[in-house]
Amino acid sequence: MTDSAQIDVVIFDVGQVLYRWDLRCLYEKLIDDSQELDWFLKNVVTPEWHFQQDAGRPLAEMIPERIAQFPEYETQIVAYAERFVESIPGPVEGSHELVRQLADRDVSIYGITNFGAEFWQVFLPTAPIFDLFEDVVVSGEEKMLKPDPAIYQLALERFDVTAGRCLFVDDRQENVAAGEAQGIKGHHFHGAAGLEKELNMLGLL
Repeated sequence: MTDSAQIDVVIFDVGQVLYRWDLRCLYEKLIDDSQELDWFLKNVVTPEWHFQQDAGRPLAEMIPERIAQFPEYETQIVAYAERFVESIPGPVEGSHELVRQLADRDVSIYGITNFGAEFWQVFLPTAPIFDLFEDVVVSGEEKMLKPDPAIYQLALERFDVTAGRCLFVDDRQENVAAGEAQGIKGHHFHGAAGLEKELNMLGLL
């Protein structure tokens, strides 16, 4: 069992932990009819299709292929590539303040995120909170996705930390469990209040 007194590293997920993400935030600007919008998000630009970008598939392959399948939605599919950051409406309430508090206490802060490499390069300049992070492992750059055990091992090696020193914060239980299987203490994120309580219990705040 992890000795919580030894934990001095916090590893954050990004989507739904630090930043909200919802494809609907982009496409409600482009598709007025609510029933059509629902259909589009279930059949055309879907989370499952988007996850190919997270896994490292280039937009140059994804976009033409999808347009060929749904030519009537060419404009909207191109918008996925050109306006993706509009699907990230802002920070998760309270999370950034916790990151700042950790940084003020000289806690080492890292990230492991399922995020497309091309989109990460566009998003990162809009997100100064990552100036407080020592490093972030991005799935699209590494071509491996959480909860693959390999991405956790890569992160531990690259961050040069031992698993037992780390707390991993993610909104998806399967990702938390995968980290715990590598010896990393997990926190299943449901909001900043619960995370703050955990960080206080661990003596990190």
